[in-house]
Amino acid sequence: MPSDSISRNRLAARLDTAVRDHDEPISPPVFVVDVDAFDANAADLVKRAGGKPIRVASKSVRVPALIRRALSHEGFRGVLAYTLAEALWLEEQDVSDDILVAYPTVDRLALGALIASPRAASRITLMIDDVAHLDVVDALRASTAVPVRVAIDVDAGLVVGGRHVGPKRSPLYDAQDVVALARTVGARPGFHLAGVMTYEGQVAGVPDAVPHQRTRSLVVRRLKDASVSQLRARRAAIAEALRSVTEIGFWNAGGSGSLESSTADPVVTELTAGSGLLVPALFDHYQAFEPRQASFYGLPVTRRPSPEIATVHGGGLVASGPSGADRLPVPWAPAGLHLTGLEGAGEVQTPLTGHPAALLRIGDLVWFRHAKSGEPFEHTATVHLLAGDRFVDSVQTYRGHGLAF
Repeated sequence: MPSDSISRNRLAARLDTAVRDHDEPISPPVFVVDVDAFDANAADLVKRAGGKPIRVASKSVRVPALIRRALSHEGFRGVLAYTLAEALWLEEQDVSDDILVAYPTVDRLALGALIASPRAASRITLMIDDVAHLDVVDALRASTAVPVRVAIDVDAGLVVGGRHVGPKRSPLYDAQDVVALARTVGARPGFHLAGVMTYEGQVAGVPDAVPHQRTRSLVVRRLKDASVSQLRARRAAIAEALRSVTEIGFWNAGGSGSLESSTADPVVTELTAGSGLLVPALFDHYQAFEPRQASFYGLPVTRRPSPEIATVHGGGLVASGPSGADRLPVPWAPAGLHLTGLEGAGEVQTPLTGHPAALLRIGDLVWFRHAKSGEPFEHTATVHLLAGDRFVDSVQTYRGHGLAF
């Protein structure tokens, strides 16, 4: 198997060839998805899911054509959307007829559109974790003739030593609180409790095999093991308590980094994945799977301030989350380039060091990877799809469709 440097330099050659041989000039930055890697990642996710269906996490893709591409793979079913406005658009475009909105919404305009459309209301499920979310819906409608589907988001964090480890999402943790909300939904005209969600972000979204961080990675793996064990017992208790109240249609869980442990839980009926399709830099170091990087963006060298430095135009696409070096874009191909400590990745320019910098000429492209999946596509209207060493299609992002969710 070729070394990492060799494979990255081969990637640079493929990408450069595709840009050079494209029918029309492409204005930088050049955003690319390698569909061969994308499809291989999709197949690997399905294998890891062990027979349970996977929802596409649209937030981690943000390109309708790629959401459709993922859904075309056997084993994928439905979408986990970011916002209700996005879900309404995906439903209207027939991207999917089974859309779960991942976060509670108070978007009155979007809620008004939902309750005005029996078809959309039958295809879209809202997320709730508070009675107030039901109140917002009821305040907008004069009739409950069109039932609104809802799912309960249950906190999936690990509680150890009195401390909570994991995303700060739902206030619902114990079975009695979940059942209380379920009873309220059942007694409220015009609502249908369709499912439950437990997203274990501290398992799915944290790398656990980081080079040169052996001690930290060991601690992370132990926390993941404890979280999986605790959550499995808690899911079982909640599911048992809910059976006395209602029949749950689905139980959603997991993410790209936790498919094996999530699918092993008998309570879970479906999974979610998105980042594992494109594999951003934060997903490089997991024990659970071998990454196939699929998403890149190319920036041109526009300055040579010294023989050892090449400066590209733009580049400052910093990922969301806690500030740190792991949120910065990674100069990926050619291999051996590095950001500088003083300037990092800038909005208008990014100087690069490392031995390949001396070989780069003005006009050459440097290929970067973003730290998180989906986020770079907020900065472009078009993504070019690469197969081999040529672009086989150019597709629109949400921004390219004139949308901003």
